[in-house]
Amino acid sequence: MAKNGFKVMDSDMHVVEPPDLWQRYIDPEFKARAPIGLTRHIRDLGVQVEGRILPKPAPVSTPALAKLRREIIEEKYSDVVARNFDGISQVRAMDKEGLDVAVLFPSRALAVLAIDHMEPELAAAIARAYNNWLHELCQAAPKRMYGAALVAPHDVASAVRETQRTVRELGFKGILMRPNHVNGRKWSDPYYDPLWDECQRLGAPVGFHEAGRVFLPQPALEQFIPTFTMFNTLSFPMANMLACADMIYGGVMERFPKLRVAFLEGNCSWLPWLLWRMGEYMELTGKADHPELKLEPIEYFQRQCFGAVECDEITAKNLPDFGLEDNIVFSTDYPHLDVKYPKSVETFLKLPFKEETKRKYLWDNCARLYGF
Repeated sequence: MAKNGFKVMDSDMHVVEPPDLWQRYIDPEFKARAPIGLTRHIRDLGVQVEGRILPKPAPVSTPALAKLRREIIEEKYSDVVARNFDGISQVRAMDKEGLDVAVLFPSRALAVLAIDHMEPELAAAIARAYNNWLHELCQAAPKRMYGAALVAPHDVASAVRETQRTVRELGFKGILMRPNHVNGRKWSDPYYDPLWDECQRLGAPVGFHEAGRVFLPQPALEQFIPTFTMFNTLSFPMANMLACADMIYGGVMERFPKLRVAFLEGNCSWLPWLLWRMGEYMELTGKADHPELKLEPIEYFQRQCFGAVECDEITAKNLPDFGLEDNIVFSTDYPHLDVKYPKSVETFLKLPFKEETKRKYLWDNCARLYGF
């Protein structure tokens, strides 16, 4: 299904999980503690976990914002809402957009594990339940839809086991991590090395993906950010920047030279600036702070990392000038509020990129990231 002659892979298409997913799919011993999807309004993405509501609401929320949400959902998603965002509606949305292949990420489940010091066994069971449900949804078009596995970082051994299971048995194409640190550990902490080692061995990339306010440390300090608009503006790129710097400065890319890592749903126009600034400090103090690093920060990124371009991200037009043309993947972010569905691909094709650049972003780089 080429769109204007371009094959298209969505590196970050979302599903909308049913409210009762965990009641139906979680292991029996955890059923009494299963997360509960909320239905406060149409297309509610909230979830209650052990008495906590996630994502946390913004301190300032107005009737005008609620009205706007309803209008966007009714305008863009009435047909998929009618089918409760099932697998068939997912395929139909791909057809409308002109997507050949999509790697599917969660919506409600982006927040379900975002609590420090969650009981590891419960966290692992929550992840297994979501992954089993997602595998079933993908059967609506198993050659076009592939899962990104939810793994619980609260216990690295269970995260390794779930990565193995979802990649080997379910055919998933990678794993999902929020960029927010869990239990006070950086992603570069050697504690996580067994997970990065297994992802490298399996050829399964790690997709860092920020979402709303949660019970984890987030670099966009929520006490100073009152609105949904301000939080989303700042939190998504800032969290990805922190994870990117941590994975490179912290030596993960050096220790695992074949590990692939993507920083999704946070734009990509910040990459040249961040990698340039990291390079400046490597020249100044980096050799003392990080003597184990053998390459420049941008060289690690070029070798192993990817950022995601939005369909109208005009500020990304100069990324090839910085040697990053092979490190950018396309995403629609369907079916969230701030997207151009069903015209994301059409909008992207209007950007002033060279034809070869468009081809790389829409397919070639995505295929390399996910091992197609």
